Amino acid sequence: MQPYDLIVIGSGPGGQRAAIQGTKAGKRVAVVERQTSIGGVCINTGTIPSKTMREAVLHLSGFYDKNFYGTNYNTKDACTMADLNFRVQHVVENEVGVIQSQLKRNNVSIIHGTGRFTDPHHIRVDNANGFGEFEAEYIIIATGTKPAVNPKVPINGRNIINSDQILSMPQIPRTFIVVGGGVIGVEYACMFATLGVRVIIIEKRPRLLEFADTEMVEALTYHMRDQRVTMRLSEEVESVEELPDGKVAANLVSKKRIIADGLLYAVGRQGNVDGLDLPAAGIECDSRGRIKVDADYRTSQPHIFAVGDVIGFPSLASVSMEQGRIASARAFNLSVTSDPAGYPYGIYTIPQISFIGKTEEQLTDADVPYEVGVAYYREIARGQISGHTNGRLKLLFHRETLELLGVHIFGEDAAELLHIGQAVFTLKGKVTYFINTVFNYPTLAECYKTAAFNGLNRLS
Repeated sequence: MQPYDLIVIGSGPGGQRAAIQGTKAGKRVAVVERQTSIGGVCINTGTIPSKTMREAVLHLSGFYDKNFYGTNYNTKDACTMADLNFRVQHVVENEVGVIQSQLKRNNVSIIHGTGRFTDPHHIRVDNANGFGEFEAEYIIIATGTKPAVNPKVPINGRNIINSDQILSMPQIPRTFIVVGGGVIGVEYACMFATLGVRVIIIEKRPRLLEFADTEMVEALTYHMRDQRVTMRLSEEVESVEELPDGKVAANLVSKKRIIADGLLYAVGRQGNVDGLDLPAAGIECDSRGRIKVDADYRTSQPHIFAVGDVIGFPSLASVSMEQGRIASARAFNLSVTSDPAGYPYGIYTIPQISFIGKTEEQLTDADVPYEVGVAYYREIARGQISGHTNGRLKLLFHRETLELLGVHIFGEDAAELLHIGQAVFTLKGKVTYFINTVFNYPTLAECYKTAAFNGLNRLS
């Protein structure tokens, strides 16, 4: 039996950072990965493929060049799934190589196979060559999630699919139903709408992306409707069926019937805990496969940690990386600090939404006296040059202390642009910082100065 100081189950973002942090502390670390390719859901079917597909869609559709060359302009007249897959596979292969190199450089052992607990300190790994048994002082579970299933939606991998199967569709549909108005559903809805697909979103809640700022979601909703996306909000699917002609019908509780060429079911994800035999380790999970942890990411067993999507919200790759680093450091009593209140959110819709800090609704509920400053991309020279005229940046700050309380951006490059505001927010800076700072010209970063002036002028 081979002993390790730390065994990490899963090689996604959380697992990678946990393993590397462990070796940086001089510990012997192994990563157990059941797939032949490392990187987890993030690299193989989730974040990297979807964001690469988004870039391919924007490029091939000539989306932002239409402002200059007309609405009929396209970089490629007939975009196919093969065109999208070509770029995705290139990026995925490179990313897998990068991760393999990082783990190798840091002396992390990779054990391929399906891992399961035999007791709180021992892992059995089964693969094509048989099985191996391993012992560790500490164990970190970073197995991620998989698409949730619903008996009402018969996934067939062809025209009724989940988010892991997007790129396996034989062709781009002319009409497409997206069930679920969360991050995954809305991101893919935007991509297909940009390709000219008539998209129908079905969401049982009264609004999309309910955790994001209302104004930014309203701006996105307006833009999606302008792209001919139909939204059936406060509606719920009763059943889904494949029709004899190859189309798909979604029957709603309200007795509406929606027919399209394909359907994406994107309602929730389930923790990847099947086969782990958590009870053997003395650990429980909820009905959605999520493992409960404390502030240090410890489970009910003090030497076993869990990080990433398998512990639930916010289910962001960037946050999973940080959780993995912290959990590994806590296991070996290393001093690290991290504040979840300073974690940024990036939603890769078209255009993007990104934010940090409080929303207006949260500040109102907490009776915080705040003011708002807004800048519009169309008023910034860089927005006109690039064709990114549909964006806006909003600053929320305390009326009395002027401390920055939140930054909310809707527009292309929002996820990049947010980091300027993140630095000021994390350091508890004031909105006046943007007034007294010179930004490169012409850049979208100038939005910060414009929004700051707008907000401070409201005080007077």
